[in-house]
Amino acid sequence: MKVRLSLLGLGLLFVFAGSLMAADAKAPAKPWTMNATIIEACSCPMFCQCYFSTEPASHEGHMAGQEGHKETYCRFNNAYKVNRGTYNGVSLAGAKFWISGDLGASFANGETDWAVLTFDPSVTPAQREGIQAIVGKVYPVKWASFAVGADAPVMWEHKLGSDVAHATLDGGKAGEVMLKSSVNKNAAGPVVIKNLKYFGAPRNDGFVLMPNEIETYRLGDKAFEFKGTNGFMITFDIASKDIKEQATN
Repeated sequence: MKVRLSLLGLGLLFVFAGSLMAADAKAPAKPWTMNATIIEACSCPMFCQCYFSTEPASHEGHMAGQEGHKETYCRFNNAYKVNRGTYNGVSLAGAKFWISGDLGASFANGETDWAVLTFDPSVTPAQREGIQAIVGKVYPVKWASFAVGADAPVMWEHKLGSDVAHATLDGGKAGEVMLKSSVNKNAAGPVVIKNLKYFGAPRNDGFVLMPNEIETYRLGDKAFEFKGTNGFMITFDIASKDIKEQATN
């Protein structure tokens, strides 16, 4: 009799555990938010036409034998610092990461060329999960190639009131961006573009125009370097409720 009761109890335990697992699987995902600031630079002339067109700027070929040949691309380096945010209850504040890539010759159909996401070693596994999910909403495109690279230290620096922003990937061995505020004698402070959407993010504080002094990506066969081309800083804000509202509209 005791054996039968024990078996019955064990069976009920499995049923109860299974019910909990099923309930957990159906549980709605927790709301998420991200507010982050980017030090961003790309190969396009100032200001990047990609925000007004579906094709980047054309560039003269740099390889031997390519004189007069033009290529169309937008190769970029974006260094991120999360100011605040959560994903599944995990704080994302303070996380730093870097995305390098190329939008390709045309993204009219929502398809882009390649991107590599690199995390600072301090970013936790739970934060990485959230950042990757949210980045997919910030940039709602289809990459021909998207990879997560090996961890590398991300240095991100911009002091309040400074006209210089500087970021490095692995101490500059893997990448570097240095921006300096645009010069306009008629403007009090930096030049800022308002009322312009940043990809899939519904809110931003404006594009603070800061042409790059240098922009480099030094890893693999897609390495590149540009000087004096497009650069800006921007703080964007996005939340899961924004995505739900877009889906219902």
